[in-house]
Amino acid sequence: MSEQKFTLGQRFQRALLVFLSRLPAGLQRLLAKPATNAAGDTMPADLALLMKLGESGPDYSDLPPVEARETTERDLALFAARIQPCAVEEEIVVSDAVQLTRYSTGTPERGLILFFHGGGFVIGSRASYTAPARMLAHGTGADVVSVEYRLAPEAPFPAAQDDAVEAWRYVVEHAAAWGVAPHRIAVAGESAGGNMAAVLCQQVRDDTVRPMLQVLIQPVTDLVEHRPSQDEFAGSPALSAKQVAWFVQNYLPAGTNPADPRVSPYRASSLAGLPPAILNLAGFDPLRDDGLDYATALLEAGVPTQVDLEPGLVHGYLSYTAVSPSCRKGTERLVASISDAFDRTPHTTTTKAS
Repeated sequence: MSEQKFTLGQRFQRALLVFLSRLPAGLQRLLAKPATNAAGDTMPADLALLMKLGESGPDYSDLPPVEARETTERDLALFAARIQPCAVEEEIVVSDAVQLTRYSTGTPERGLILFFHGGGFVIGSRASYTAPARMLAHGTGADVVSVEYRLAPEAPFPAAQDDAVEAWRYVVEHAAAWGVAPHRIAVAGESAGGNMAAVLCQQVRDDTVRPMLQVLIQPVTDLVEHRPSQDEFAGSPALSAKQVAWFVQNYLPAGTNPADPRVSPYRASSLAGLPPAILNLAGFDPLRDDGLDYATALLEAGVPTQVDLEPGLVHGYLSYTAVSPSCRKGTERLVASISDAFDRTPHTTTTKAS
């Protein structure tokens, strides 16, 4: 994939956002008063200013999906940090439905992270998630395989979930050729991608080779129950209730049961036997309580689960690493947490218990 090329106007917009994000915090607070949530957490001044600027921008959920993708791809490229390319960046075509980018820093013995981008199953791409993929590879030493999966409404549920399984089978089959032990493959995803990672772990629970770790970043886990954080942050510029409804409308065909575990992994009949989990959540995210409840359910099922809460951050903060130092630091903490999990995982085969 080629790097995004900016117009003069886009370069100016990016430079202005970066400049504003580096102003003294006191001046930022004068320009935009940071919000405080019901838990008493206050948003960092640089992010509060970015969110205020976002309130006046166009809403992609007012557009047809194709146009929404074009708009959000431009924005995501503007907001993302420029991260040094990895030693190996390999494009892989698995099928007409699934394409991959493998990022490797040359230490595949660390393991591999199979990564699913966010975007509500409707927008987003592996190209627009280049920065976090590279940060994961550089920061953990593990190879990162970023997945391009089919998007709705052209390919509605369960297409993305089917593509996730296809990507998993491919990396398990090819890991050894890349120098990766198949038992050291983690799955990770953000938002809709976090849903895909959670569902995938349930779908391959009885396989001989299973994920060693699931990293669920601000995941969608339940479309049945309405939780308090959805109301508290219904007007969030990072993810509004209107945008969530637009995603669901485009993703789920009429008549789909939202309690299907492939839609709402929280609704699975059992969560026992799933891989250890990291739930990375944000304090100003409408999906925060989804993630907290899923973490609780995993713990009650006996699954080792770690909750990393970024109390002042918003949904999708991985995408703001150029224009918010607070989001950049949060992403770096996420990467460090995943690296620590790889450090703690012994180099022994993880297979299905007999």
